[in-house]
Amino acid sequence: MDCFDCLPDSIIIDIFNAVADVKALACCRAVSRRFHSLVPHADALLLRVDRVLPDPGPDSPFLSLLRTLLSSVYHLLSPHPAAAPEPPNNPTRVLRGFARIRDLEIELPAGDLRLEKGTVVRYRAVFGEQLRSCVILGFRHGRGGGGAGEAQDGFGEGLKERVAWILSALAGASARRRYVAREVAREHAGLARLAVRDRDGEGEVVMDELGLREAATAAAAAEAAGSHGEGPRKLVVPTLRMSMRHASTVEIAGGGGGVRLEGPMLVVVRPDEDGGAAEDDAELALEAFGGGAYGEAVRALLKSRSHQLEMNPF
Repeated sequence: MDCFDCLPDSIIIDIFNAVADVKALACCRAVSRRFHSLVPHADALLLRVDRVLPDPGPDSPFLSLLRTLLSSVYHLLSPHPAAAPEPPNNPTRVLRGFARIRDLEIELPAGDLRLEKGTVVRYRAVFGEQLRSCVILGFRHGRGGGGAGEAQDGFGEGLKERVAWILSALAGASARRRYVAREVAREHAGLARLAVRDRDGEGEVVMDELGLREAATAAAAAEAAGSHGEGPRKLVVPTLRMSMRHASTVEIAGGGGGVRLEGPMLVVVRPDEDGGAAEDDAELALEAFGGGAYGEAVRALLKSRSHQLEMNPF
């Protein structure tokens, strides 16, 4: 008898929740019959996607991201390991070995935005069935020292580039929600929180319990419509309201005497019917990027004048 034999099941499940990593838990499940029966009850998980297989064609790059998990993990988690299924092609198949997931984080191997060298764009998007909010921070790297930091260029200067940053971030967030988050939400009705992010820190898509229920209901309705020969439902894209703040440069503290961010912008995107106030924009921005150097940049940009933009469905 070892020390684990003396522990009640609830404590062992708490330990598995602290481990979180799906692949480590797959190894735990192979340790003993007791572990094999308890691992599926872990409710806080981290699923790391290790690698991206070659892009099979002109489809979205996220279709290739979902063909990444090793078949050995699926075999360990499968309730019928002798069936020798085909290698898994999306996270939902790997996660089917877990029965009570409440909090799930999926970590992709890299970001998906295609930006010029020296350009940095970060975003945090919150979804239900549709976008609830998206905070975007973008800038170009400069060299430390010597910047005014407070001067603000004209709104039209660099607008084309900033719009490209916004569209790239919204497209990346939408792809993660569509190809990863929505499918997971449909498979796991008990989820209370889902976050899809990447190791590069480029972007994060978050869904809370209400948003997950909305997504699961919409996915089920779309599947039912297709089974009745009605065809897929038409995607309804809301009109988006954008609050943009920008400056010519912003100085932030950093190693070696500070860093100058060139052409930084902060954008808060919400559906037009949301009707939130400027104070709500600041709260969302600080929630997304409130700490560290990015938080310093956000606080500086929140002092700048806000420009209101609107994006209509197209």
